Amino acid sequence: MAKAFWSIDPTHSEVGFKVKHMMFTNVSGKFDQFEATATSEDDNFENAQISFSAEASSINTGNTDRDNHLKSADFFDAEQFPKLEFTSTSFHKKGEDNFEMKGDLTLHGVSKSIALDVEYGGLGKDPWGNMKAGFSISGKFNRKDFGLSWNAALETGGVLVSEEVRLVAEVQMVKQA
Repeated sequence: MAKAFWSIDPTHSEVGFKVKHMMFTNVSGKFDQFEATATSEDDNFENAQISFSAEASSINTGNTDRDNHLKSADFFDAEQFPKLEFTSTSFHKKGEDNFEMKGDLTLHGVSKSIALDVEYGGLGKDPWGNMKAGFSISGKFNRKDFGLSWNAALETGGVLVSEEVRLVAEVQMVKQA
């Protein structure tokens, strides 16, 4: 069977994260500039190969001061490490519409393996005849594993920024002709 090639539709996709702030609230952010491709044996995506990258400088939390701090050497060091990258090593079906995607995340110049949960939302043609597939992706990792260790102690105990980062993405892929 012929391989199927897919690319992300950035106007109908969002790649973001959530991190606990002050130990009791979540702060959300997203990346405004990203790319992704997938290659699969067919339209069911079993054993698909996924490649993703985001521009570190495109981080957007809705607060310019926080965004600039995240782009600085305290966190992403976007000038020295301009891209975050993920390359899948496996994409296996766990249930009817659920997959587990494992791969290597490269962040801040460090590569580590992570596992992500993927919910397959379906397949269909848009009004212009493009075949699209939808996915909801979630997972988590420890930011300190990637050298993002800046923090501040709180007077009441605990730290300002959690070590755990939760990834959340809503992705629409477009089949390439």
